[in-house]
Amino acid sequence: MIASPVFAGKRYAVLGLARSGMTAAESLLASGALVTAWDTREEPRRALEGRVELADPALIDLTGYAGVVVSPGVPLNTHPIAAHAAGFGVPVIGDIELFAIARPSLPAHRVVGITGTNGKSTTTALVHHILQSAALPVRMGGNIGLPVLGQNPLNPGGVYVLELSSYQIDLTHSLACEVAALLNLTPDHLDRYDGFTGYAASKARLFAMQRPDQVAVFGTSDPKTQSIAQREAQLRGGQRVRSVDGSDLAALQDQWPSLQGPHNLQNAAVAVAIAEALGLTAMQWRPALSSFRGLPHRMERVAEAGGVMYINDSKATNPASAAPALAAFPPSPERRVHWIVGGLPKGDELDECEPYFGNVAAAYTIGDAGPRFADLLASYTKVTRSEMMCDAIRQAKEAARPGDVVLLSPACASFDQFRDYEARGDSFRQIVHALIEADRADGTGKTHSGDPC
Repeated sequence: MIASPVFAGKRYAVLGLARSGMTAAESLLASGALVTAWDTREEPRRALEGRVELADPALIDLTGYAGVVVSPGVPLNTHPIAAHAAGFGVPVIGDIELFAIARPSLPAHRVVGITGTNGKSTTTALVHHILQSAALPVRMGGNIGLPVLGQNPLNPGGVYVLELSSYQIDLTHSLACEVAALLNLTPDHLDRYDGFTGYAASKARLFAMQRPDQVAVFGTSDPKTQSIAQREAQLRGGQRVRSVDGSDLAALQDQWPSLQGPHNLQNAAVAVAIAEALGLTAMQWRPALSSFRGLPHRMERVAEAGGVMYINDSKATNPASAAPALAAFPPSPERRVHWIVGGLPKGDELDECEPYFGNVAAAYTIGDAGPRFADLLASYTKVTRSEMMCDAIRQAKEAARPGDVVLLSPACASFDQFRDYEARGDSFRQIVHALIEADRADGTGKTHSGDPC
């Protein structure tokens, strides 16, 4: 765990005790801080009982507090904590800002910050893998699900690679990344911002926190990202700003089994630019791209049976994120895509996916979005209104032939039927394996009454 004497004797409040909030509370306690903590759930409050003051920071006198550490899930635009803390002149921060404050007390290191609407987790994991393969001391954390304060401090010369959501950036004020990257921008989380412009401005703050001599890397897939890149080039000089599209790497992509599709070409290009900014050479990053195995729930190859590939892309929680998965499988006589799509919709359209509807041999619609998506897709491809994911997998399996792909890329949030996208992806994986095992058990190649549906 990262602890720092800079927090000793100071008073902090922590609101929200999920992974990052609980880790922040423990880190502050280990640093000798005085902590007030709160969560609406009793279980995490009980875990801290006797070691902290249990009180809701939005309801107490915050005089003398050094900061209120808020979970990224707390909506600052509607929750009373923002105005309440402002009334006492107390900053509202997140665990990433605590890390930034602690940095001077850590052994000499560098930080990579990666943001964007889509591809953050894959690119973060890929940069981590490249650095690890080059034998550099490295830690991965942030939005990828590993609170950075929960990591053991690196030895001198190490690199912290952080995936940063817009929510985390909103709560961060002093993180000057040696290398910062913005992959892309498409409308998302607009319930938290003043439109797309406000969302983009949140992402751009990652670069405003950098020093002029630090490096910024940008993808090239959308005008808003390029606008931010151009502005940064004017402010700090072009040699510190790189925009990459992957065209110089395209000839190598067939050597990267877990980085297929145009979206992953750009993810890889950004990762390579980051690695080179940190001093790595092609002899170090090139073999790492081939050995990278990807992330769970992100174009994860779950199984292959009867010549059919099953792919879990449950992390595609919006159409812009699902579109690259469809683009990765251009149509051919030897390969057809059976697309499982739906869930809790973030909108009524699939506009970003539409250019790739021709790649889809059949669609299987599920969840709250199922009826709407079935109507949208009916004029483009064969549609089965499956409703439940188990039925969709079974139906896709029965229709697939050798060479085909059964792809879960929902283009929706999961909360209508699952706790989160991870639970949805885990369910997909379990059902696929159960159906395959059922076939093997009876030797018929057909599912039977014992299948999990």
